Amino acid sequence: MTPIRIVVIDDSAFMRKIITDMLSSDNRIEVVATARNGKYGLQKIQEHKPDVVTLDVEMPVMDGITALQHIMELIPTPVIMLSSVTEEGTTKTVQAISNGAIDFITKPSGAISLNIDEMKDEIITKVIVASQAKIVKKSPLKDTASITNIAAPKRYSKSIVTIGASTGGPKALQRVLTDLRSDFSAPILIVQHMPAGFTKSLAERLDKVAGIRIKEASHGEIINEKTAYIAPGNYHIRLQTVGTEHAIILTQEPQRNGHRPAVDVLFESLAKVEEVNKIAAVLTGMGSDGSRGINVLKESDPESVIIAEAEESTVVYGMPKAAVKTSHVNQIVHLHKVGDTITKLVNRPGGM
Repeated sequence: MTPIRIVVIDDSAFMRKIITDMLSSDNRIEVVATARNGKYGLQKIQEHKPDVVTLDVEMPVMDGITALQHIMELIPTPVIMLSSVTEEGTTKTVQAISNGAIDFITKPSGAISLNIDEMKDEIITKVIVASQAKIVKKSPLKDTASITNIAAPKRYSKSIVTIGASTGGPKALQRVLTDLRSDFSAPILIVQHMPAGFTKSLAERLDKVAGIRIKEASHGEIINEKTAYIAPGNYHIRLQTVGTEHAIILTQEPQRNGHRPAVDVLFESLAKVEEVNKIAAVLTGMGSDGSRGINVLKESDPESVIIAEAEESTVVYGMPKAAVKTSHVNQIVHLHKVGDTITKLVNRPGGM
């Protein structure tokens, strides 16, 4: 098997050595070059044409955000960002993954992380996933037919939309939320696999570009129309009916599928909500999170509508593929059509 070829870009010689040693300890990975800033990193990438790049966010001469832009323009390559968990670091990291980076890794203790070896397994896993990811370029849309007919009138006056995403999700969510039409009115609950500290930055970034309000969810708040709620990192998000309204419940019960928040937990809670039209969408991501929740949702409410992102537009086709395998998906939709599809479902005429 040909090893995954990596270029490591970090301004700290110590970090370059540590990251190189960790990645090289796995015989599936080969570090072919390192660089101390984005300027030299671009040269190394053009020279070696690696399968994956690890890129520090904060660097002199050319920082990671600027380097990422050049990489995507000149030689599109899967990139994993390395970031500190500071307010500035989280903001820049969310900017990077919204602009094309595949994933990110948080340094445990600042720019020079003496205990980064604790992240060894995570770094190796994410590099392997990134090597299999697609850099999605602009491509002609293909009309993807519905798996089943979902043209039936909606049954209730209110609808609730839930969305699950992982690797490649922030950029996909930006596309979906900005594509919602101006007449969209339903509340949306979102699980994006991200650690604590990053979901708030994601919500703030999306809120600036979308036509609806987007915020990090708070425990106990009542959901409102034209608002999207993103589950905070390290908290599961559930829906609970309170009279005629619905409240958000955040919990730190055990992880599901290695995740907290987990898409399954959100979808399962939607299954318990009564007298609303239920729409669940699964976007790009590794693994199978969401598929169990889809089964529970369809068993409790066969008329709930399930959407899976089409393989051609995903960065990683794991979660949508697992959703399709449940045989409960109603529509497979290219990312560029997901927002419009959700709007049409929410706005479809009611029954008699």
